[in-house]
Amino acid sequence: MATPIAQPARIASAPRGIRPELFERAMAALQRHGSRIRQQDRIAIADFSLPSSRLRFHFVDLHNGAVRSMLVSHGIGSDPAHTGMLQRFSNEVNSEATCEGAFLASNYYVGKHQLSQRLIGLDPTNNNALDRAIVIHAAWYSNADMIAKHGKLGRSQGCFAVGERELDKVFTLLGEGRMIYAEKAA
Repeated sequence: MATPIAQPARIASAPRGIRPELFERAMAALQRHGSRIRQQDRIAIADFSLPSSRLRFHFVDLHNGAVRSMLVSHGIGSDPAHTGMLQRFSNEVNSEATCEGAFLASNYYVGKHQLSQRLIGLDPTNNNALDRAIVIHAAWYSNADMIAKHGKLGRSQGCFAVGERELDKVFTLLGEGRMIYAEKAA
């Protein structure tokens, strides 16, 4: 008889700086999609209830609760008036909007925005992510100096765009096979 593999202990409550209800929903998504998420030591949580001028892309170590937070853009179609606040999500092709739910961080490739990472949507609210080319990439409009100049970041076409100097950190923290959870609920 095979011995069951012990799961490492996980933090029991939301780390500092992450809304408890958002963390709970992210953990429920990890549980729900666990068979597809091969790396479960860390997750990323995008809190789109915050403005783009705030650190709202959180990388959480599920063993010790350590959090690394960064800036991240949302889509043009999610904020047509360019207020800096995500107004709506969409999973529709050509919406240029950010979509919500759980994503699997997949493989890397070189494309329009240089090195990027494909995302696979795991929920009905984001299952078109791969077809829509919703990815993680770096962009000049997601650099921190945009906040000093404009009070907010620029907007993507629905992708998780991070600052040009942050991309390597994101790839190191996320890697392939981990989950991103994106939501706005207050």
